[in-house]
Amino acid sequence: MGKPVRFALLAYEDVEPIDVGATFGVLSMARRVEPAISMVLVAPRAGPVRMANGLTVIAHHGYADCPPADILMVLGGPGWPAQAESQDTIAFIQRMAPAATVASVCTGGLILAATGLLAGRPATTKRNVIGAERSPIEVMRAKYPDVDVVEARLVDCGSIVTAGGVSLAIDATLHLIERACGATVAAETARIIEYQEAWRANKKAFPAIEISGSRRVVAGS
Repeated sequence: MGKPVRFALLAYEDVEPIDVGATFGVLSMARRVEPAISMVLVAPRAGPVRMANGLTVIAHHGYADCPPADILMVLGGPGWPAQAESQDTIAFIQRMAPAATVASVCTGGLILAATGLLAGRPATTKRNVIGAERSPIEVMRAKYPDVDVVEARLVDCGSIVTAGGVSLAIDATLHLIERACGATVAAETARIIEYQEAWRANKKAFPAIEISGSRRVVAGS
């Protein structure tokens, strides 16, 4: 068994169910490959959290008792505007950031932008919407002009990782598993969730951006 690595996944009222499944669910399968992985669901308060469209999950911890984590993942969903204005949520992410890699998936990137942690950095978020909805990536550009907003599958700045929308949370979770546990664990996880071909196709069609020192590198993972 490898070195223990703990993921904390930040959920809240009206978080998108697929963002929970594409992160916690992938990590659940990854534990079959690497039992050193562990994960907790954290919310403003421990207990029931109503997700978008009515499904409820149980948060293991609230902000006050969340244990230290190696990786904090901020999830997305229609409830993001309230969290971007919540001083408790902003303070929690800022408190966790010095000791953890902080990642966002989907519109969780807009919550992350509200903390100031993306200022001066490249970042991404969800792009595609339906009907008259405004694209979150355009919202990020307009609302947070100090963020270098880019269209990417994910952007890895080292201590900060942002990812695109919805199912791209799977890619982001596999990327973070690879960083924490190695390429073999990530590849085997992709295999057992039957995502190998999709991950390969996504890498080819929509590369990631990795920041190495002052260089911006377009990468295939």
